[in-house]
Amino acid sequence: MDFEAIFAGCTAKPLLVAEPMARHTSFRIGGPADALAQPADEGELACLLGRAAEHKVPVTLVGNGSNLLVRDKGIRGLVIKLGNLFNKLEVAGDVLTFGSGISLAMASKKAASLNLSGLEFAVGIPGTIGGAVYMNAGAYDGEMAKVVQAVRVMDAQGQVSELKSSQLDFAYRHTALQNSGLIVTSVTVRLEPGDGEAIAAKMADFSQRRISKQPLELPSAGSMFKRPPGHFAGTLIEQTGLKGYTVGGAQVSTKHAGFVVNIGGATAKDVLQLIKDVQDRVFAAHGVHLEPEVLVLGEE
Repeated sequence: MDFEAIFAGCTAKPLLVAEPMARHTSFRIGGPADALAQPADEGELACLLGRAAEHKVPVTLVGNGSNLLVRDKGIRGLVIKLGNLFNKLEVAGDVLTFGSGISLAMASKKAASLNLSGLEFAVGIPGTIGGAVYMNAGAYDGEMAKVVQAVRVMDAQGQVSELKSSQLDFAYRHTALQNSGLIVTSVTVRLEPGDGEAIAAKMADFSQRRISKQPLELPSAGSMFKRPPGHFAGTLIEQTGLKGYTVGGAQVSTKHAGFVVNIGGATAKDVLQLIKDVQDRVFAAHGVHLEPEVLVLGEE
């Protein structure tokens, strides 16, 4: 299939053919996408979706790949990456609208610069604000559900609509957006006026905690498992004696057992086997099933 011909003229940025997804995930793992496009706005995105539908090309959406594991044979069809090109920002008092490709860290810092409180928790979470809404990302007792007012979405036909917070069915690491086929193009949050120094101090504290406790020096996809009711995944894994457990190039972090890191040359197969081993041994020891938080895409 001639992907360059199919999507010619849709985006200002060149289409990448047979593009290794390892270049687009924080895990630094993943086989090739048949084609990868990076639209800058809703017009370019709609063009890509229209051409894909016309030529029956499957579409996979990613943000900046921070909560993602791509299997070793890669992803068939078109991957659309909503990264920093989708970066608009609108300010209306305590209501901010961000393009979905803006990083959470950047969104948090922008809010702080306006003396607005509510996004401090997000300063250390990797990923885009669109992806954060999709997964209802959270940390330090904060989560997207507490601040999101509305999202603008595009369907597979390129039609745009707005969904209010009440329509998103927010729950722990869940929203109605998951498996909906809808693409978040912008996120509107309502924040609270606050003291700039207090906001900055809280963000500095959260950042320092993250640096001291998380294995930021190695590639990973962030926290690997959802928090099981009444427990902490990392604590259960450590209590099971799995800190440092290794399969190929994948390892349960020796710094924080809730993270799986790429210590060099890890494959998706390594990571998936490690996940299964951890699940089996934690369940045998504690009777608790650990559910992965990371999204797995692509062909085995």
